[in-house]
Amino acid sequence: MSRLLGRLGGAAAAHPWRTLAAWLVALVAATGLSLAAGGTPHDDYDVPGIPSQAGKDFLAEHLPDLAGAGARVVVHGERPVPPDLLATLDERLAAMPHVSHVAPARVSADGDTALIEVGYRVPVTDFSGSEGVDALTEATAPARAAGLTVAFGGEMPENVSAPSGVAEAAGIVAALVILLAGLGSLVAAGLPLLVAMTGLGVGTAIVTLLAGVIEISTIAPTIATMVGLGVGIDYALFLVSRHVEALRAGLPPREAAAHATATAGTSVLMAGLTVLVSLFGLHLSTLPVYASFAYATFATVGAVMIASVTLVPAMLGLAGRRVLPRRERLGLTRPARRTSRTARWAEWVGRRPKRSALVAVVVLLALAAPMLGMRTWPQDAGTQPESKTTRVAYDLVAEEFGPGANGPVVLAMRAELAGRVTAALGGQPGIRAVSPPVTRGEATVITVEPATGPQDERTTELVRRLRATLPDGVMVTGVVAVFGDISDRLAERLWVVVAFVVVLSLLLLTVMFRAPVVALKAAVMNLLSVAAAYGVITVVFQTDAGAALVGLPHGASVSTWVPVLMFAVLFGLSMDYEVFLLSRIREDFLATGDARGSVIRGLTSTGRVISSAAAIMVAVFVGFALDPDVTVKTTGVGMAAAVLIDATLVRLVLVPATMALLGRANWWIPRWLGRVLPDVRHHDALPTKSVHKESALIQK
Repeated sequence: MSRLLGRLGGAAAAHPWRTLAAWLVALVAATGLSLAAGGTPHDDYDVPGIPSQAGKDFLAEHLPDLAGAGARVVVHGERPVPPDLLATLDERLAAMPHVSHVAPARVSADGDTALIEVGYRVPVTDFSGSEGVDALTEATAPARAAGLTVAFGGEMPENVSAPSGVAEAAGIVAALVILLAGLGSLVAAGLPLLVAMTGLGVGTAIVTLLAGVIEISTIAPTIATMVGLGVGIDYALFLVSRHVEALRAGLPPREAAAHATATAGTSVLMAGLTVLVSLFGLHLSTLPVYASFAYATFATVGAVMIASVTLVPAMLGLAGRRVLPRRERLGLTRPARRTSRTARWAEWVGRRPKRSALVAVVVLLALAAPMLGMRTWPQDAGTQPESKTTRVAYDLVAEEFGPGANGPVVLAMRAELAGRVTAALGGQPGIRAVSPPVTRGEATVITVEPATGPQDERTTELVRRLRATLPDGVMVTGVVAVFGDISDRLAERLWVVVAFVVVLSLLLLTVMFRAPVVALKAAVMNLLSVAAAYGVITVVFQTDAGAALVGLPHGASVSTWVPVLMFAVLFGLSMDYEVFLLSRIREDFLATGDARGSVIRGLTSTGRVISSAAAIMVAVFVGFALDPDVTVKTTGVGMAAAVLIDATLVRLVLVPATMALLGRANWWIPRWLGRVLPDVRHHDALPTKSVHKESALIQK
């Protein structure tokens, strides 16, 4: 593989303008196609097999007017809301497109707040962009003209996603600063950013095209951008760094580009493949929204990975020696020994492997401990920033009508059951109000308003109790029931996803390095990193003090979408640094046979660039923590914490400590397995070492 990549990198460096033109054509074509045939992201919360889905399907069949999307209009003022204004709003809201019904306004006890429920004939996925919210804004203009506060809540307004671009900009600026500090050349620093943005542009266009033919979640493009930007810059950085090494060793620029692609390029492909394989685990969640995360991130990571091994060598060929600092190009200074601290650290850890490993494991377990108290709940308006209209509506409803008004429970049933159900509800605790039955034909709907809010555990318990005590044939659904069922499903499927990702990554690493011990050790370390990240987000988002640090008004449950998504993505990203580091260690070991020395030299040669790459990744993810969407914010914080933990405690302590303890056993492989596995080289070809000679060296 390294020889093939070396020829590819050499050809790109020899013909840079052709390569650049090909990527420009690809970018323009993909963008044009996405504008012509692309779609708009939508959330799909239909999950076959969960209890609430049966109720949704029943409503769609028997009461279609009540089965579509819903919206809430909250009107608030300092004095009672005029009845004639409410009548005007009812008429204007009923005239909006897709509206099936507008419920009579519910007025608070003091009269200063009115709640109007709007039902649509179509599901939320039929609304394009801000179409629905724009219609609500126009219809409620008279209320604002009268000096009243108008806020929108419910399924349809909460489904509108409006990326601000602040997260991407913050990450890019921080990455440029880190690259300049690490590489010392504006050309070298700008090159990874340019390559990552090009690959990201193509990947984003592909995601838009996918949204035209399948359901892509509103959050999926943002998550894909977050991951794609981080890995794209990192992959390009590793190639540029290896190229700079080759230049300093005396190779001409084109040969240096070919060498970098043959060596670091192999690691890029292996690391990218690990990320892509990990994303497949999201399909096992059985939720369509997770499948869309996988599709979007797969497309983006794939695009930046291909851009790295083709566009980077082309631009390096054009840049020549300008990737070196100016004083070094002019011969005024020699490259400094910047990795001596890493070497001394590796030596120190290598002399105290047991103590170092023990301290690192204890710290990781301490960071992971809070995850035992993690509570999860799908994101709703109650966790959104106070500046958003959906949060304003949520707070007004909770204050004026009670917290349970934000999460009514819907009971769907055959009409003959209505009397028994109404009687049974009378003695149920935790219920604030029960609406009169709505019967159409043979179907009846009863709406139950809990005494507690949607995220309160007592509300979830009420849903379970209703399912257990109401007569057979009563289907409990509604937003609260759906979210509770999704949380339960994800809790069940998390371990399936974990097992799938770990086993596949274990197999892939074994093939890459022909070292099952190293592969198993890497999997365990990555599990510790992810567990520690779970502990961090639990502390940050479930406590008031932690929530204040990320701009949230109070602590709340961790978004249900985050743990499974974080695991699949983080396990792949953690393997990136593992692949880059182990590739250099294995390269040195096969050349020298010195197990301990290869760890020190491998860590020394990659320590600085891995630290820079991790700093870039952390900066990108922290930038996304500025996103107003709580799911994106939580994912950004969690992934930043995981990468920081992985690049410090794991790479700088656990890896050298455990490899020092195991010595040659790191590279042990059964003879029969050595004959079966392919020889995937991460370095220049070693003509004097066949696969069997290499196996003999490892067996010594």
